[in-house]
This record gives sequence, structure tokens and C-alpha cells, in this order.
Amino acid sequence: MKQALGPGEWRNWAGTVTATPTRRAQPRTEAEISAAVKDAAAAGLAVRALGSGHSFTPAAATTGLALDLSRWTGVTGADTRTGLVTVRAGTTLRALNAALAEFGLALANLGDIDAQTIAGALATGTHGTGARLGGLATQIEALDLVLADGSLVTCSASVRPDLFAAARVGLGALGVVSAVTLRCVPSFTLAADERPMPVEQVIEEFDALAAANDHFEFYWFPYGRQALVKRNNRVAAGERSAGPMPGWRRFWEFEVMENAAFGTLCRVGRTAPRLIPALNRLSSGALSARSYTDASYRVFVTPRRVRFVESEYAVPRESLPGVLAELRRAVPRLADPVMFPVEVRVAAADDIWLSTAYGRDTAYIAIHQYTGLPYRAYFDLFESVVATVAGRPHWGKMHTLDAARLGSLYPRFEDFRRVRAEADPENRFGNAYLGRVFGPVG
Repeated sequence: MKQALGPGEWRNWAGTVTATPTRRAQPRTEAEISAAVKDAAAAGLAVRALGSGHSFTPAAATTGLALDLSRWTGVTGADTRTGLVTVRAGTTLRALNAALAEFGLALANLGDIDAQTIAGALATGTHGTGARLGGLATQIEALDLVLADGSLVTCSASVRPDLFAAARVGLGALGVVSAVTLRCVPSFTLAADERPMPVEQVIEEFDALAAANDHFEFYWFPYGRQALVKRNNRVAAGERSAGPMPGWRRFWEFEVMENAAFGTLCRVGRTAPRLIPALNRLSSGALSARSYTDASYRVFVTPRRVRFVESEYAVPRESLPGVLAELRRAVPRLADPVMFPVEVRVAAADDIWLSTAYGRDTAYIAIHQYTGLPYRAYFDLFESVVATVAGRPHWGKMHTLDAARLGSLYPRFEDFRRVRAEADPENRFGNAYLGRVFGPVG
């Protein structure tokens, strides 16, 4: 059972991180953000911006000033001709999706959780899936940041380009992102097809499935024979489609089966771990097919009410079969069984300095364990497997890598460190996690 928060305490969504800031501020304007940063500097306090707490790492934790941006929200500009939309940093993806729909616009790609703030999702490299599409940060056209001295700057590919290159995925290490300008696309409909397939077939046909679909992913249940394959494809104007899922079925599929029923199985497994392999096989065997069409963001996003811990690594796409083969061999031999499925997605190579897809077409492998169950040996095994193929950890999910190891995985890592030192020479926006992954400033 989750313990109550202490006075002034902050906790992330997964319950893996807690912190007690010395100060907390809830600015309503950019001027108030700037003033809060200046006041913290005068008091010798570090500053971290709080999003929705969906990072599994201590990325937002601080004993200094916690800058809560939940009152700094909303779309401030939208050009339906160019698709350029400017949104305040504290706006959640859920609120942004709804606002974009009112303008007849949408994000080209999304992950499956919409509770994150836009700034938090961008800072940690959030992504969806699609072999020809990049992560969320590839949709950024410009960023407004409050720097360590309280000044407000705008950066883009043509204005302060190095700062822009570093800040698109920057973990809040360069300043407080106050607003983001995104390049959006006209609203579109997705045809969703979700069905079980033998896991061996999915792995064998992986490249063909990734190439044939706009968005493709699958879930592998470690003790089962079936994988759940999800294919989402854009519906052309005038094309006949299945139509949205009826409300009653959407409730049954997502709330009852994927959350309430699966949550019950997880709790049973936590009480009696010896039953987990059988429960996992039951989940795999109970998979059923469904097809429907809906607005893109309603297809991308799935309610996640069952709590878990997660680690995710990006690997070169061509290495995926070997990595999965090793995991399929090793995971069933773990002393502590695994309740949650493994999620596999894809993304196109990009040029963002700290993007996990920098310079290479990428497959993402995300492993999970139900909250309260042992996970350390599983996560260590996973890291040892992906290390052999230069796996890069998701910045917002659990991993043990430090600056020495990460520096060898990112060709522009030292460029990022240089820009960080220029933008924040006193490490105003640092914390223990940033110290581990980036090393000292300067």
C-alpha cells in the first residue's frame, strides 16, 4: 500500500522516487518563472521543474526549489496554415491533444500515455512508434527557456542552434522550458488492428511488419506463446472504415480487461509469486482481436492504471532479433518471475544530440515489473544483454549507466556537456541524477 506523503514531500507516479524540496513555487507567468529562478539563485538553491512525475528516474527530484508548472498551461498560438502551435510548458499531452483537435490539428506521433506535461515528455525523449517517424522531440520548431540568470531566450534551428540542438532532449539541464513551438499536422484518423500472433512469427516478420504499417508495436508475454501485435494506419479521406469502438466496448476492453482484470492478476501474482508464470500464460492466451478507427490521439493513447516500474533501451533495429532471443532464453530462468509483458516499438533515425534514436534506425525494448515485485535481477539481466549492442537507455526510465558509459554511446555527448556548461555554469539546474548521467559541469 502506498504510504502517505509527508509535509512538502514529492513522489513520482511509480513511487520509485521521493524528495522534499526546500521551496516550492507555482508560477502563472514567464515573469514569475524568471523571478523564482533568480530568488533560488540568491538563496543558493538548485532548481528543478516538475512535470507530472511520469519519469521513473529522479530526474525531477530536488532538495532545492521545485518549480511546479501546473498553473502555466494552454496553447498561446496556432497557425492552421503552417501547423505551427505554441504551447506552455505545463500543459499535459491530454489537454494539448484536445486543444489541437479544436484547431483541426494533431501531433504526427505520440506515445501511449498522455498524462505527461509537454515539457517533461520532450525533456526525457518520449516517443511513440513508427519506422518512418521520429520521437516527440523531432516535432519541435522552437523552444523558450528561462536560463540560470533568469533571462528568457528563444532558440531554434536558426537562432542559437547549439542551444536548440541540446535542449530538444535536455532533461531540464539547460534551463526551464517555458514554451514549445511544435510543427503539427492536419487532424487524421487511424485504423487500429490489434490481434494475437505467435511470438516466433512476429520476430521473423518484424522488419516487414514495421515497413508495412505507419505505427507498429508488439507485446511479448515472457511465459506465453502469443504476442499482442498492434498496427495503426492512417485512413485516407473518403476511405471506408470500421468506425470508433462503441463506448461500452471501449470501457470493457481498456478499463475492465486491461486495467481492472489485469490488475487483479498482478495482485494475485504479488501475493503468490509461484503463480506468475501461469498467470502470464493466462494473459497471453486470453488475447483477442479488435479493429476500430478513431481520431489519432484516441488510438495512440491507452489508459494505464496498473502501477509498474520500467526500464527501456533503444537498440539498433537490426540487433532486435538477437536481443529478444537472449531475453527469451534467460527471463524464464530468473528466480523472481516477471508479471508484465515486454513492449517493442520502432523509430526512424534522427539528428537530436541526446535522442536515443540519434544516427540510427531504432528498436525500443521496454521491460516492466508490477509494483512491489522484485525487479533488480531482471533489470540487471536486461542491461547486460543490451550492452552488447550499444543500447541507449530511455532518459526517463530506470537504468544504471553513468556519464562515462553514456559518453561512448552518443557522438554529440561532449557537445551537449559544452552547451550545458555555457548555459548553466553554476549547475543551477542540476541534481544527483543529472550529475550521474552528465558528470560535473565544465
